[in-house]
Order: sequence, then structure tokens, then C-alpha cells
Amino acid sequence: MLAEPACFKRKCKNYLGVIQPDGTEGTETNHCKAYPEHIPSDIAYGDDLHLEVRPDQDNDFVFEKEEENDS
Repeated sequence: MLAEPACFKRKCKNYLGVIQPDGTEGTETNHCKAYPEHIPSDIAYGDDLHLEVRPDQDNDFVFEKEEENDS
């Protein structure tokens, strides 16, 4: 089981949750709209707040605070 990533704790509206590519906990990764395969560790568990698009992204999603009325 993965620890809660910073993007989840900060309530990023682009965070999509945990995926298990082979159906087991051993392959669990966090994913989001910016990183559909896996969120880099420095964003998920480090100090990078992901406020700017990074060169390793294929899109332009960054941290966006979820609004109170978003579900």
C-alpha cells in the first residue's frame, strides 16, 4: 500500500488515484492527468509542488486546488 501523496493531501483536482497495472500492490503507482502512468516521487512525496509544467510531461496540467463544490 502506498503512502498518501502530497497531491492527494493538497487536494489537487488533477489527481486520479492509485493504479495497479498487474492487479497487485507491488505495482501500485499514483497517477494524475499530468502523469497518467505514475507521478514522479519528487512531486508525490518530495518538495516539488508542481506549479509549472515540467519537461517530462506530454501535457500542460499542473497542481490545481480542488474547489469546495467539486466532486
